[in-house]
Amino acid sequence: MSSSTFEGQNVVVTGGGTGIGRAAALEFARQGAAAVIITGRRADRLAEVAAEHDAIVPLAADVTTEDGAQAVVEALKARGARLDVLVHNAGIYRQTPAWDPNMAYAREMLETNVLGPVLLTARLLPLMTSPGGNIVFVSSVAGHKPEPYASMYAVSKSGAHSLTRTWAKELAGKGIRVNAVAPSAVRTEVYDANGLSTEQIDGLFKGFAAANPLGRTGVVEDVAPWITQLAAPSSSWVTGQIIVIDGGADLTAAADSPWSPYQGDSDGTSWGS
Repeated sequence: MSSSTFEGQNVVVTGGGTGIGRAAALEFARQGAAAVIITGRRADRLAEVAAEHDAIVPLAADVTTEDGAQAVVEALKARGARLDVLVHNAGIYRQTPAWDPNMAYAREMLETNVLGPVLLTARLLPLMTSPGGNIVFVSSVAGHKPEPYASMYAVSKSGAHSLTRTWAKELAGKGIRVNAVAPSAVRTEVYDANGLSTEQIDGLFKGFAAANPLGRTGVVEDVAPWITQLAAPSSSWVTGQIIVIDGGADLTAAADSPWSPYQGDSDGTSWGS
């Protein structure tokens, strides 16, 4: 895509301070977006991304709340009250084995991964370009494959898949497209936030790489270009699609995770060992 693909457009990327969100925000900026508003809860991380491109606008806000969603609305009103692309990237991953689902974790994931996008979309739709607007979810292969020890994360991503397809049909009459990317294992801070040690994360990703047909796990640069591609005019006849980006992991038989601190333990006593 050319450097002017999104010329003059306003983009919102939630969770834009790190990982896939950061990479996607920079891609939109490099491809000509007038403003890329990135949200997150850590102002310092947002500021670091904003320093990389003049089009990036940092907004410290919790978009699972009414106040946070309204802050995004106000930021857009300051830029002409028009939204062209909304990327739902903010997400939380927690392990919740069947014998210890940790209901606080479960609620946190549903709030961030499902209910937050529902709230923000509702508040921003009146500002979205119609026809021509785009919504892109950053989901996960967990939305359609078993995710042992992380069932509630999988439930939340299944919800994102359902929203993608349902909203695509619901908003088609307004000329607004809705799609999603579903990556497999990509090393981002979402794993660190789960409370796993560096050694545990290394073990997890070593197992993922060994089980992957292409022999490696993903990086954010594998995913970000697909987000911009789905929102680009060249994809104007694509909606309701969930693009799997996984190195061929979907081609393998469903199996337990190659490694987990819970693996082989029915009551969780090995956690952290």
